[in-house]
Amino acid sequence: MRYEVRLERVPGGARLAEWSGSRLRPRAPVLAVEDLPALVAGAMGALAARDAEALARALDIEAELEPGGYGVSRGRTGDFKEELRAEPLDGGRLRVARWVLRPGSGWALQDAPPMLPAARFAEALADAAGKGLLSDVGREARP
Repeated sequence: MRYEVRLERVPGGARLAEWSGSRLRPRAPVLAVEDLPALVAGAMGALAARDAEALARALDIEAELEPGGYGVSRGRTGDFKEELRAEPLDGGRLRVARWVLRPGSGWALQDAPPMLPAARFAEALADAAGKGLLSDVGREARP
């Protein structure tokens, strides 16, 4: 099944989602790593300037951080812990999804399109880039 991944402005932030025709797919989006710069560049006009700039900077990370299996942006409200993760998959693909810590059972994938402040997407992508997980992504994301 063919689908398109879009990064779009929504009330309170941004949504990264898969679309098939005119229907939103109810799952965490998966995209090719090399498609990230075009996705971010395409969203520049729709996002607030500071959010667009943060996303563009996220893909231009050169510093090496500690190696890890995914890029992360942590969130917390009271005892509720969640993470937005940019996780590399086989075949040069990337899944961007929320994970929630469920007491007693560990981290669980929230298989739905994440809607969060754009800064959370930028933080997760910058962390993934800094860990070398987005090695083919670079300066072409700048507008």
